[in-house]
Amino acid sequence: MDKRHFTLLTDLYELTMMQGYHEIKDANRTVVFDAFYRVNPHGNGFAVAAGLDQVIEYVKGLTFNEEDIEYLRSTHIFNDEFIDSLRDFRFTGDIYAIPEGSVVFPREPLVKVIAPIMQAQLMETAILNIINHQSLIATKTARIVHAAQGDGIMEFGLRRAQGPDAGTYGARAAMIGGCVGTSNVLTGQLFDVPVKGTHAHSWIMSFPDELTAFRNYAKMYPNACILLVDTYDTLESGVPNAIQVFREMREQGIPLKGYGIRLDSGDLAYLSKKARKMLDEAGFPDAIISASNDLDEYLINSLKMQGAAITSWGVGTNLITSKDCPSFGGVYKLAGVRDDETGQWTPKIKLSENTEKVTNPGNKTVQRIYDKFTGKIVADLICFADETFPDTEPLTLFDPQETWKKTRLAPGTYTTREMLVPVFKNGECVYESPKVMDIREYCRREQETLWDESRRLVNPQEVHVDLSRKLWECKRDLLAEFHKE
Repeated sequence: MDKRHFTLLTDLYELTMMQGYHEIKDANRTVVFDAFYRVNPHGNGFAVAAGLDQVIEYVKGLTFNEEDIEYLRSTHIFNDEFIDSLRDFRFTGDIYAIPEGSVVFPREPLVKVIAPIMQAQLMETAILNIINHQSLIATKTARIVHAAQGDGIMEFGLRRAQGPDAGTYGARAAMIGGCVGTSNVLTGQLFDVPVKGTHAHSWIMSFPDELTAFRNYAKMYPNACILLVDTYDTLESGVPNAIQVFREMREQGIPLKGYGIRLDSGDLAYLSKKARKMLDEAGFPDAIISASNDLDEYLINSLKMQGAAITSWGVGTNLITSKDCPSFGGVYKLAGVRDDETGQWTPKIKLSENTEKVTNPGNKTVQRIYDKFTGKIVADLICFADETFPDTEPLTLFDPQETWKKTRLAPGTYTTREMLVPVFKNGECVYESPKVMDIREYCRREQETLWDESRRLVNPQEVHVDLSRKLWECKRDLLAEFHKE
């Protein structure tokens, strides 16, 4: 997929606000915006950050070309002075982000933009579009992979995705979340990830009979011979014919590796157990039994509990569309304005009658707190960017909503890790995205830092995201000031 020009991938009101900043001569005021989400998708105990690589490509190409300028002029919404100023537009600020594959939690900044307000404002829509979608699919995948208990999950959803981009970048996010491969060949080409697949029912139906179809497929792909056995009758025809082909391959001296059957319909628990018995009795105990057919984490979990003899799962619609939770809910909020003469930040806060929508003010970062002895996450701490927390001192964590709740950690019992890393400095990219398969491995290790109780599919234990004392006091004082008015 060629890199495309996405500068106008934005909501109209971003541009109308930009014109307003330009007209009041406020375009260069430096601000900080945070992109974050409020609730974990799917009722999960965490989310998986994804999409940063595409955000980087978007920011690198953030300029207005002549076609963009002439289109904006034709809308008769913007004045000529503002439109002409866009010819020199480029990003000159700083971006910090939590790396892809990290486990993340509500209310903490996933991306932080520090830039002149016109630049930071324009980027809102595209950043949310990219991060929301890919983090959603990566999180859904992590749930499905966890339900499979070590079995391989293959992403098979391209034909059901909401368009080419969602299918291609969604498959990338699925690989980050833990899939072993994707059916999407373009994703394989673009991101150097394994592509996997077998054949469709149409292959079987195009031959005079099922056995002939199987034999021809085995002849072409002897080292990846997964035969779809449910076109006609799974147990009476499909599995016996597959066994016949495997016997013929063995007799011809063809090494049997990466071979087996795929089930795509019917009672998968019953059929897989029957098929396993037939394969074992025929002398093929290492034959793979793969399954597809509208799978998700709940069905996979149920089939595992029923003793299904399936060790490889092809998951399509429910993964690539995140069918049970179609949106991530990320937002992008102004958190502070900088005095460029003094360098001091004036923190900004958004108020709401809903306490979960009250934002955290100021230029912040996220410190992850680990138990020193287990390596598991204790909590995430949102704090001001210049704060430090030596693990030789006690640390008090403040709940951002239920303000009477505090947690005190004793010295020497915890370690910290700053989660936001520099991505752009003064408009130049200073971050190199790892390869997708390396991000996948990092994501696997990240999930191992969670307690088992936070990974369960239903009613997981919440990982607390707390505030530092300094940030908590700033937020309290701002709230008191507004209430006083």
